[in-house]
Amino acid sequence: MRTEGESSVAVLCGSDSAERAVSLVTGQAIADALKQEGFTVKIFDLPGRELPAALDPAHDVMFPALHGGWGENGGVQADLDARGFAYAGCGPEASRLCMDKVETKRVLAAAGLPVLPHVLFTGEKPSSASSLATKLGSTIIIKPVAEGSGIGLHRAGNRPELAAALKKLTPGRWMAEPWVRGREVSVGVLGGRALGVVEIRPKAGASYDYEHKYTAGMTDYFFPASLEPALTEEIQSAAAGAFAACGCRDFARVDLMLPPAGGCVILEINTIPGCTPTSLLPKSASCCGYTFPKLARAMIGPALERFAVIAATP
Repeated sequence: MRTEGESSVAVLCGSDSAERAVSLVTGQAIADALKQEGFTVKIFDLPGRELPAALDPAHDVMFPALHGGWGENGGVQADLDARGFAYAGCGPEASRLCMDKVETKRVLAAAGLPVLPHVLFTGEKPSSASSLATKLGSTIIIKPVAEGSGIGLHRAGNRPELAAALKKLTPGRWMAEPWVRGREVSVGVLGGRALGVVEIRPKAGASYDYEHKYTAGMTDYFFPASLEPALTEEIQSAAAGAFAACGCRDFARVDLMLPPAGGCVILEINTIPGCTPTSLLPKSASCCGYTFPKLARAMIGPALERFAVIAATP
């Protein structure tokens, strides 16, 4: 049986989703951190949606750092399971669920967790601005059902802006939610335990979109967030509850809003959180004393345990 120090970790990044560029940065950061922790690491920039043929489940433990698309919709996880690999992160069912924001809301609501109302439609046949405003209010967020990193996010502060946003939608499934003008926070979950609360404040009152997520200096982060202890506990409880309700394992990140009226609402769960220099999971983990290399070790740890079980099986 191979020991942890002898384990070879294969980091998968790239692929062909809209988040390819971010995935490459995450993959390199994870690879570098694991090397600092003494692991033998191989990194693979995947051009598409196929696993490298040279990888061997008897020798390689996998770390999928693939954001969006095949990497987070359960596709790569199902392929890894089919080939017998031990890998870090959620399995195919939880990955598929959490990639679909509407289905995630259904599961969270059934578990008694706080979510926002929404309207589902397609880019081919969008709801009218009048209908959405009647159901959700005059200020609305429109987003793709199955994209991350703020890709495709539209923010409308009145009906003319909403009508203009609806005209820009591409084909596919879209959803609309009330635009909550509150504080935005994020919580990492590691092994079922909620980590520190990070508050996100895009500069100039902007939306936390792709540009503000990945451009240094465009967003201020406060970690741990300056909140009343009871509210911090409520947020962490909601994050851990969402992780459990969706059947997640190993790690994830839960994004929430804090409405002015109080409490919190869950926006979404990210099963392969970004690990770039501006990413939220490392900030959340740092509140609990994790350096980035120690976080990377903790993220791969359960996969190493699963690998040991596979290796010991006749």
